[in-house]
Amino acid sequence: MARKPHTERAAGTGERTYEHAIPSREELLAVMERAGRPLTLQALAENVSIRSESHQRALENRLRAMVRDGQLLRNRVAEYCLVRHLDLVTGTIQAHRDGFGFLRPDDGGDDVYLPVGEMRSLWDGDRIAVRARAGRKGCEGQLVEILARGTTSVVGRFERERGVDMVLPLGGVRTEVLIGRGADGGARPGDIVQVEILEHPTRRAHAIGQVSSVVGQSGQSGIDTEVAILAHGLPNEWSAETLAELARYPDHVTPAFARGREDLRPLPLVTIDGADAKDFDDAVYCEPTKDGWRLLVAIADVAHYVEPGTALDQDARLRGTSVYFPNRVLPMLPEALSNGLCSLKPAVDRLCLCCEMRVSRRGVVSDARFFDAVMRSAARLTYAEAWQIIEGEPGASTHARVRPQLEHLHAAYLALAGARRRRGAIDFETRETKIALDAHGRVSEVRAVERLPSHKIIEECMIAANVETAKHLR
Repeated sequence: MARKPHTERAAGTGERTYEHAIPSREELLAVMERAGRPLTLQALAENVSIRSESHQRALENRLRAMVRDGQLLRNRVAEYCLVRHLDLVTGTIQAHRDGFGFLRPDDGGDDVYLPVGEMRSLWDGDRIAVRARAGRKGCEGQLVEILARGTTSVVGRFERERGVDMVLPLGGVRTEVLIGRGADGGARPGDIVQVEILEHPTRRAHAIGQVSSVVGQSGQSGIDTEVAILAHGLPNEWSAETLAELARYPDHVTPAFARGREDLRPLPLVTIDGADAKDFDDAVYCEPTKDGWRLLVAIADVAHYVEPGTALDQDARLRGTSVYFPNRVLPMLPEALSNGLCSLKPAVDRLCLCCEMRVSRRGVVSDARFFDAVMRSAARLTYAEAWQIIEGEPGASTHARVRPQLEHLHAAYLALAGARRRRGAIDFETRETKIALDAHGRVSEVRAVERLPSHKIIEECMIAANVETAKHLR
């Protein structure tokens, strides 16, 4: 029977699209429900009128994906079974450092405890199917099938004992990985290495791997950061496609980019961030009106450069967020954007999305609008500098031009904060800490960061803009 080609997942997610027309997952599940028994690949193909070899390969790929996602189970005689008919629970392993673990069910139910014995062949992140039963620690699971492995490589310390090479993992993996003869990649005992897993552990055998790279030596400057990046599988390289897309952009805002946008360049917007900030993604401006203030909150217009479905978009989705280490940042976007075109640096044109609010003297936002704009930051201020300017301290005259608007910003903040208190909002006063490293890249101290009123000013502006955003979207 004729079928429309079916996309396995929504476009733009990076999931696979099948070349041949095959039934959807829902159709396959319905066929198996009607059959009421396990079915082989051939039997399933006949049930859905698939006869050609190429279509059957596509069907097998889909069934394999359904097994991976816990919708089906493939038994030892190569039959596909409905998981719910087998009374099994599928989910992802969360391993504990003491050897036991928990299954986090796909359906969001209560975690299932896995004793040490059941965890011998399992690692953190593995997807499995278990048979749940009552045990000494509540609901306990008995391993039935490993659906997909969550770990393909580990980072650890290379050791050699009695002629046997092994790696002792430094991440969530607890058991050593044996290294085959000639697979040490030139590593020496004590080296920190990355290992590709060739065979995962079983109840009776260790994992086997090969050294794919020597990361460095224990105690080497910056080695802890490298280990964390590799152990957690954090993406730290850009695809060739992303770099090619990036090369098409100039290093400045062109007249074509700014066309059709409101011009905020005459206004002295400023960025206020921490002293060690490298990218500046928001700016503020405030001026008095007859009954309150005009408050502008602008954010870098990243969407102008990162269009949906592009390689840049895919890499950003994969990363999800920027990851900050004491001595390094893994940005969500390449530095040419995160620290360049999308960073609101002073004295250069930048594209932004702006929220303009009218704030009354009682801190009520009476009107708000959103628009695309081009701006030019008048100053890059730290929280300490901003507060010194507002307080009129000596030495703050460098940025005398922006002092009036900072004073208006402070007054608007007091009004907004007062309104929030009157409506019963909770104020979370948390203490931020900063990690200091020594010359060897090791942690030398963890110290508290002084929280100034300028921190609160920016927070209050962002809260107000986000409230208005929510109203606008609603």
